Amino acid sequence: MKDKSKSFINNINRIDTFSPYFFLPFILILYFFISLFDFHRFELFNVTVSIWPVVILSIVCYYIGVYAIDKLQWTFPTFGLSKLGKYVVHFIILLTAIGLISYILMIVQGSVGLSDESVRRNLDPKLNFLSSLLWFGVLLLLSYKMIREEKMTFKKAIVYFVIFAVVMVLFLLMGYRTPLAIMLFTGLIIFHYVVKRVKLTWFLTFLAVVGIAFALFGFLRVVSEDTSKEFNNREQPDISHLGEEEKEQLISVEQKVNLTPKWMRALNGEMVTGHIVLSKIIEYTEEEGYLGGEMHTGIVSTMLPGEQTSPRMKVTEVVNSLSVEEGKYITRPNRTTTPTFIGQLFLDGGYLLVAIGFLLYGAIVSLIYNKVKQAGVKSFHSVAYAFTVTLFTVSMHTGLLDLIFILMLGFVILASAIIKSEKRQLKI
Repeated sequence: MKDKSKSFINNINRIDTFSPYFFLPFILILYFFISLFDFHRFELFNVTVSIWPVVILSIVCYYIGVYAIDKLQWTFPTFGLSKLGKYVVHFIILLTAIGLISYILMIVQGSVGLSDESVRRNLDPKLNFLSSLLWFGVLLLLSYKMIREEKMTFKKAIVYFVIFAVVMVLFLLMGYRTPLAIMLFTGLIIFHYVVKRVKLTWFLTFLAVVGIAFALFGFLRVVSEDTSKEFNNREQPDISHLGEEEKEQLISVEQKVNLTPKWMRALNGEMVTGHIVLSKIIEYTEEEGYLGGEMHTGIVSTMLPGEQTSPRMKVTEVVNSLSVEEGKYITRPNRTTTPTFIGQLFLDGGYLLVAIGFLLYGAIVSLIYNKVKQAGVKSFHSVAYAFTVTLFTVSMHTGLLDLIFILMLGFVILASAIIKSEKRQLKI
């Protein structure tokens, strides 16, 4: 029995954890599987529409994109800009300097989002936008320096990790987890290909530890809110219009939910919410139709002068419109909702847009991975691949609705396409 178990584990560990064929689809399936442990929240929010047809469609289309590009061995063209390849690192240094200055200005102004949710949600938009260039630039520069080491040792790897950790702590002060997640997993992928192969069992352990830490971070952020501030108001909708039977049913379900301690619900609370939001988005489009591009045009329009509704705020309006009459908010008013990348696409164009979106995801990841196979891991393409697949994977929960992330993605893809590297085949 022990031999069989050992053989099974060894077979699992042969899988390339961060291959395009495994990493992103695995995280997507795991995300929605864990969301099934809902502690009666599906009942509370009356989740009746199944998400599985669109989830399965997403995975199938992603694999089609990856497989087709892999077989064709295509890579991104140079776009006629190959002469600029030698300036890529210089430009990254410039972006990092801009980010550092912006970050310092934010701290001087007292914009520490960790102190309270109301602060985090009202950071200076321009400085917050530009300060992201700090962690982005440091991530790219350190990763590239790491892969260019002639001989990478664990001691050197620890030094790199410490620098990563310092920058992550800086952005922890902002109260945002997304940059931390991107830095952690990008660094892990670089470590996997350059220092030591990360076995799947090790990765699962790492994933569990990071997942629990991030969940509890979010939980502590909520419970420490200053509820005297209007922004942190936790009142639920008026239920005076409900009948006595409906009121009793609502209270009964809430009691069922509260039987599970808050900290335990917080462990997979983000995933359960993601499941609920996706289901409600599908339900909404069945009744009201698709938004026809409003979500994605909102990515740019929110940067324009005047009052604008951000894409995530629009998601909050959509899902709450289905629950407020039942006496509950899926997301508190004035807060934003992460739609999952599937929900983001579905809200704008249904199954067709989801299929196109995941086909492109698979194609882009495979295009960069082919470049890594051609040039080897000791190239900038490894950094580009690690960042791209991480950003895409994180967006499975957050959606890809931030202009800064889209610009970062575009820069990394362009840099990978034009930067020169030795042509050498390498099996990964």
